[in-house]
Order: sequence, then C-alpha cells, then structure tokens
Amino acid sequence: MRPSTETISSSSEGANAGAESDTAVAVPRGTRILMRGNEALAQAAIDAGCRAFFGYPITPQNQVPDYFARHMPKVGGVFLQAESEVAAINMVYGAAAAGARVMTASSSPGISLKQEGISYLAQSELPCVIVNIMRGGSGLGNIAPAQADYFQSVKGGGHGDYRTLVLAPWSVQELYGLTREAFEMADRYRNPVLVVGDALLGQMMEPIVVPEEVVDPASLPRKRWATDGAKGRHRNIVNSLYIKASDLEEVNLRINARYEEAAKREVRVAEERLEDAEFALVAYGTAARVAVTATEEAREEGLRVGLLRPISLYPFPAGEIASLADRVKAILVAELSLGQFVEDVRLAVAGRCPVHLLGRSGGVVITPREVVEALRRLVDETRG
Repeated sequence: MRPSTETISSSSEGANAGAESDTAVAVPRGTRILMRGNEALAQAAIDAGCRAFFGYPITPQNQVPDYFARHMPKVGGVFLQAESEVAAINMVYGAAAAGARVMTASSSPGISLKQEGISYLAQSELPCVIVNIMRGGSGLGNIAPAQADYFQSVKGGGHGDYRTLVLAPWSVQELYGLTREAFEMADRYRNPVLVVGDALLGQMMEPIVVPEEVVDPASLPRKRWATDGAKGRHRNIVNSLYIKASDLEEVNLRINARYEEAAKREVRVAEERLEDAEFALVAYGTAARVAVTATEEAREEGLRVGLLRPISLYPFPAGEIASLADRVKAILVAELSLGQFVEDVRLAVAGRCPVHLLGRSGGVVITPREVVEALRRLVDETRG
C-alpha cells in the first residue's frame, strides 16, 4: 500500500489559516516528522484552534483523547473524559452553542451512541468536528480496520432530515490536513463535519509535515448566533424544537440550502492513472491504499487500470464518477464492507457501465492481489 504525504488543500481557504498563536503545542514544524494517525488528527485540531474536546475511551481511537489530555492544557484548552459517549456529544453541543471550536472522537459503536446528539447539533445549526476511527462490526465486533459505517456516516445516521459533511483521508498526512479543514467547513456551513478513518489509519505511523501556520482562537470571527452572553444585544437562542410544522420546515430548508452549497464547493477526489484507463477502480480510505498498489500491479500485467478516490464522501462526487463511467468499460469498487459505498457509486453511474463489488467484512483487509485477480476476471468477462 503506497502511503501518501501530500497535503489536501481547501477549495476555499479559511480566513485564519495563517494566524500565529503563541500557545501552539511545540511540535517540529515545516519538516518531516513521524506521527501516529490518531495523534496527528488531535494535533491538527489544536492547530485549527480547537480548545475543547469531550470524549470517552474506545479502541482503536484511544490515542486521540490521550493526546488531548496531555496537550490541551498547554494551550489553555479543555479536555474532559465524559462518563459516556452520550454525555460527551451533549458536552459538544454545549461548547458549540457557546461558539467554541469543539471536537469529539470515537469508534463505530461509540459513534452509534452519539447519533441522537449529532442530530440535535445539526438541527440546531451548530458546527463541530467528529472523528470516527472505524472498527469491524456489527455490534461490538472487533478492533480491526473496516468501512462498514459508511451508511451511518453519509446518510445522516440519526433521526431527521439532516446530513453530516464527511471527509475520508487515506494517510496520516491527510488525517492532519483534512481534520484542520473540517473545522473551517463546520463553521462555514454551521453543521457537524465527520472525519472517517479506520483502525489501520489511526494506529499507523507515517512521516508527515506539520505546517508552521496555526489558528489563534482569539482571531476567529465572532459567531454572532452563539450563546456567549447577551449584554448589549438581543439574546440568542439555540434550539432544535419547533412546535409549528411550518417553522420546522423553514429551518430544514435553510439547512438543506447549505448542503446544496456544499455540493457545489466541497466535492473532492483524487485520480491515479486514469488518463488512458479502460477499467477503473473506485475506493476510499484504506481500501484506496490497497487499490493504488493493485493499479500499479495490474499495469505491470498489461491491464489499463486507473483509480478514482473520493475524498469527500458527502457531498458525494457523483458527477466525477458519472464522467468516469462514460470513459471506461467497467468499474470495480473496493471497500471494507459488504456493499455500502458501492450503492452510491452505482447511483452515480446510472447504468453507463457495469459496476462490480469487491468487499471484505469484519476487519478483513483486501489485498492488492485480490484486487488484481478481480480486475482480471472483470476484464475477461467484459471481453468475453
């Protein structure tokens, strides 16, 4: 699996991306350092101006709260290990309502426990960042890498008409970069942003570059809707309860308009070897790391294969996948679940070409050789 060390840039830069902070955590900056994925995303949050983290331990993301416990006091922030995942997400609600940049992290069953609170956050138009380092499921499952929380992530997960914006890194560098960007997106759309990784990405160590620039929370624009004290102004109310149906629909439509705006501005993909490809792989996260190695091996065997990697899972890159389907003979979707991500790919393709699935479940990771063999069968079927 070929690691990636590029930094993903924002489609619209945050206003405070270059702000300096005299309270930044003292990590080597501007040079390559070795970091674990879970620690890199926690450092990214601190560098993005996050000064409140509420969480509860669960493997394989335990290094996230551990890192915050050690480093958040150094920047004058708040770390609190809540009594449960339910308590943690409601603490996030309170901090977000007060205007703070706030984050929580968990793993699959823990994220399930947070779903009611996430629905409240979205309906109350509160920005926050939530990290899911996915593990094998269903149920308690195991602590191995999986992508079976895809439906939960991109379809809302809780009750109501809301969505979370979802970013899917494939390397430790992207865990850092996309977590920083998630805070900008959360504020931009006043909505929870979910960063999804898995046990492999969270636990692995890779060289990354931590940039010099950090966000000083004091330099961030004031959130005029926040409940941060009403002296000298009309009071603000943060709420998700609307008795009149017409009032609730009005709020839902306002929130949905932001999702439509995000679909125009925030779609992100990466491509590998697609210029002359006859067949395409589509995969994200850890599965894409396997797929890019398989792409090179397939090329060595004479198969003209390329890879399209969605980085934003919501908004979904439907247009980019539809365009790809017009150029190739068939698509193979590789995912670490039994067929969730592939449904959105098939909807985007809309019959333009065949779409096949190679999925593993329960924490079993696909190998590059499995992908190449599946591609070979696909090629033979198409030509036969």
